[in-house]
Amino acid sequence: METATPFRFCGNPVSPEELDLIKEMAEEFWGISRTELAETLCELLDWKRPSGRLKGVECRQFLEQLEAAGIIRLPKPRQGKPKGARAKAGRSDRGDAQTPIQCKLNELGGVVLRHVTTPKDRALWKELMDRYHYLGFKTPFGACLRYVIQTAEAEPRVLGCLQFSSPAWALEERDRWIGWTPESRKARLQRIVQNSRFLLLPWVEVKSLASHVLSLVTKQLPDDWEQAFHQRPLLLETFVDTQRFTGTCYRAANWRYLGMTKGRGRMDREGRRPEPVRAIWVCPLHRKCRALLRGDV
Repeated sequence: METATPFRFCGNPVSPEELDLIKEMAEEFWGISRTELAETLCELLDWKRPSGRLKGVECRQFLEQLEAAGIIRLPKPRQGKPKGARAKAGRSDRGDAQTPIQCKLNELGGVVLRHVTTPKDRALWKELMDRYHYLGFKTPFGACLRYVIQTAEAEPRVLGCLQFSSPAWALEERDRWIGWTPESRKARLQRIVQNSRFLLLPWVEVKSLASHVLSLVTKQLPDDWEQAFHQRPLLLETFVDTQRFTGTCYRAANWRYLGMTKGRGRMDREGRRPEPVRAIWVCPLHRKCRALLRGDV
């Protein structure tokens, strides 16, 4: 029978398994803020108030206690007000509808993914996502990389936006396809990255652009993610709302359809956070990704 550690969270004993997860997340996601780490752990460990809200403040204080005890090492505190899921996107002329782009893919002058790193780019990304994506703008929990999709011209034209973030905690069809046990999933879950937003702007009408962008992702994202979070991804995943989209671009980009979700939230471990049923698509980033994710090689 598993015994508790000497640590307690909000009066409750912390198990060795929970402490191992905290140490793993703190080590693997060095690039995110203390607040983001605390909120991600609250999601994973179901540390919530009766209202359903996360115990984020308490978790951050607990993480700082663990750091003081020499159990984990945290990133330096960031200045300013942390940005969470309810952060608002502004409005500007840059986000207004532009001249329609209607041409063939080879007439665009090339397509590039610009990694969003500056305040100016972040503001534009948030505004475009908030105004033109059906889910709007919402800051994800955990690790996150964003891109602006643009032409490779001397004066680039913006075509859309992408976001990649931490994977779903448990996904029956995905976990079965990989061949995961609960232990192997816990050990290597963070080698999966989720394509959590994909937006082509409504005035952009270019055949095969979406699948071309996805092909660029497989070449650029692994290096960018590893540089940011010190973990090289082995598999991409995404979910498609089949009431709105068919997933044609993912199929054209050689992603694999695995089945449908069960209508549970990204980090739902007890079936208490219902979401629409969606199609599951994955894209291996290594020819032995399943064996590597299982720990067989």
